[in-house]
Amino acid sequence: MKLNIAVLPGDGIGPEIVEQGMKAVKAVCEKYGHELSYKHALVGAVAIDETGNPYPDETHELCMQSDAVYFGAIGSPKYDNNPSAKVRPEQGLLGMRKKLGLFANIRPVTTFPSLLHKSPLRAELIEGADFMCIRELTGGMYFGRPQGRSEDGNTAYDTCVYTREEIERIVRLAYQYAQKRRKKVTVVDKANVLATSRLWRQVAQEIEKEYPDVETEYMFVDNAAMRLVQWPKSFDVMVTENMFGDILTDEASVITGSLGMLPSASIGVHTSVFEPIHGSYPQAAGKNIANPLATILSAALMFEYAFNGMEEGALIREAVAASMDANVVTEDIAENGKAYKTSEVGDWIAEYIAKK
Repeated sequence: MKLNIAVLPGDGIGPEIVEQGMKAVKAVCEKYGHELSYKHALVGAVAIDETGNPYPDETHELCMQSDAVYFGAIGSPKYDNNPSAKVRPEQGLLGMRKKLGLFANIRPVTTFPSLLHKSPLRAELIEGADFMCIRELTGGMYFGRPQGRSEDGNTAYDTCVYTREEIERIVRLAYQYAQKRRKKVTVVDKANVLATSRLWRQVAQEIEKEYPDVETEYMFVDNAAMRLVQWPKSFDVMVTENMFGDILTDEASVITGSLGMLPSASIGVHTSVFEPIHGSYPQAAGKNIANPLATILSAALMFEYAFNGMEEGALIREAVAASMDANVVTEDIAENGKAYKTSEVGDWIAEYIAKK
């Protein structure tokens, strides 16, 4: 098999964690005899500093020509602390999603036995939790127009827009994943208040009839936020709109005990993107202390979703689980005062893969 990957490290800890992920990718390719081809490109604050554009045309061309995009993180205090900045790193992420047609963000949420005690939730609530959040990525308030501020700067407005087609494709995707799992879909909206949510619910109720083997429940977003911390094991596949999904998936991330453990896949019309869900963590940049496991687990998703390499993905997950069992982890989840550097964790996992 030939793998053609666009590597976009991005900002902050992005370059460090992506480097560790690529160690795992290379080890897997060597083990299975795959031919690996990859090129790096700029995105985010580093792209603005060099080109003035957070998602340069050259980067987009590389992404379009690749079979998968392996992405680190976007964000910089230089721009976060400047509300008047005309160009922001996050615009690069939104631009990439729009241009690549990345309409679905898939975030699996699973627990690790060695991390149960690090979650703010009681172990009995989260042990065995295993669900998937599917978030619509290219519609809603983040992309709706008009958007802006009044001339005097004292009024601001954002517009939430959804079309039937956007809702249909994401809801159908949720049902397709549910059929491969425990056959339950939770549609999250705010249909008692928002017109867009009422369209979501109407369309979902129509599509529900096409999947009689799947149980469907409808839940207001505020109730879903409570259920996530009260009874996370009740979920199988959750599907929702862009902003609700942004908030709920970050809330769900604490269930695992560490934000540094959750990977994601953004699936769409063109090339799919694989990335950890955490941010750029600029305070840790260059210190070799960032947790690379979510990025390495994103590589597992990349093998599975982009290259149909289920065995390869499973081996990467096995290596990550083994590193945790051996306590070869970074300081955020380390026990007994012993912590490994980012690069040491990456080396250990690559070596594990090579020896299997």
